[in-house]
Amino acid sequence: MRILHTMLRVNDLKESIDYYQNIFGMKILRKKDYPEGKFSLAFMGYGDEMSNTVIELTHNWDKNKYDHGQAFGHIAIEVDDIYKTCEDIKNKGGNVIREAGPMMGSKLLLAFIEDPNGYKIELIQKGTF
Repeated sequence: MRILHTMLRVNDLKESIDYYQNIFGMKILRKKDYPEGKFSLAFMGYGDEMSNTVIELTHNWDKNKYDHGQAFGHIAIEVDDIYKTCEDIKNKGGNVIREAGPMMGSKLLLAFIEDPNGYKIELIQKGTF
């Protein structure tokens, strides 16, 4: 068994695809519209779906705002240089909501980013966990 993907419902599919491509360097792996169901799916990630976990962006055509509830936390992405990554994200217009630094009581270096839909993405410095 393995984890295949995490699905996020998004308000604007084009905006979300652009965000994950430009801010995080992900590639669109596949995209399909389902007119009968009135929704579109886009799968994004850093490598093929056969050997990597990816993000599924789901856009329901008749919905433009979602309540995230209290259960979902965040997506985590490992990075080589957390300080440079945060600077790059800010320079590209991304929203860094917790600057890079150590987690309290730990050597783990992390930061938090918020995407256009309000989802949180945790950046973790490679080699600190």
